[in-house]
Amino acid sequence: MSSPVGRIAFGSRPKAPFVKVRCDAGLNRIVIFQMRLSVPVLWCFSGTKRMSGRAYTIFDTAIGRCGIAWGQSGIVGVQLPEVREIDTRRRLFRLYPEARETRPTADVEAAIEAIAALLRGDNGDFSRVTLDTGGIHPFDQRVYQITRRIPRGETTTYDEIAIRLGASGAVRSVTQALGRNPFVVIVPCHRVLEAGGYADTMSPYGGLISKRRLLSIEGTTSPASRTLLDVLLPVAPPRLSR
Repeated sequence: MSSPVGRIAFGSRPKAPFVKVRCDAGLNRIVIFQMRLSVPVLWCFSGTKRMSGRAYTIFDTAIGRCGIAWGQSGIVGVQLPEVREIDTRRRLFRLYPEARETRPTADVEAAIEAIAALLRGDNGDFSRVTLDTGGIHPFDQRVYQITRRIPRGETTTYDEIAIRLGASGAVRSVTQALGRNPFVVIVPCHRVLEAGGYADTMSPYGGLISKRRLLSIEGTTSPASRTLLDVLLPVAPPRLSR
């Protein structure tokens, strides 16, 4: 039997009829408002389905407890660990205040398993993970599509992505797009470095985790992280045997 989403109660004064309407607005919120009527109300409404909104969950990984938020169209964001779990939760609440904590769907569970696998040094398969890019600028979406195709063990630069976009002068825009990437790890912005292979800062969704740490977990070393000895050894002349 369906439960009503609206209830109407008439006031006690017949000369000034009014109704109070109590509505379930979804996401555990109740809206109560009052309106005066010029004619009697003889019918009230009911419904059978509550509109579903966004949700989130917190999950364990090798680097700490991460968060993931999703909606009907797919994943809307991934948050890597902050200093404390409560800080991670607070950031998720600021980003998605309408989301409620709940158990992940099968699709989201698959994304969680892939993220956890990558963060413990294994291969994470994100090929079937659906992202909700509805509120993301079309240029940023194109940047994320290219970045998502960068395989584990490889890196590229902002300049190279701009060239692939056919907009070699848009390096700054590419940098800004990846700097606000909400799909960290799924869209591996940590594999995109500055010119010369310098591993700069992560998107705020990366929490306390650096690009260098993620590359290290994947077994990838950026050129800028090499020591002087690493650079000189490959070019040192071979010693002549006597």
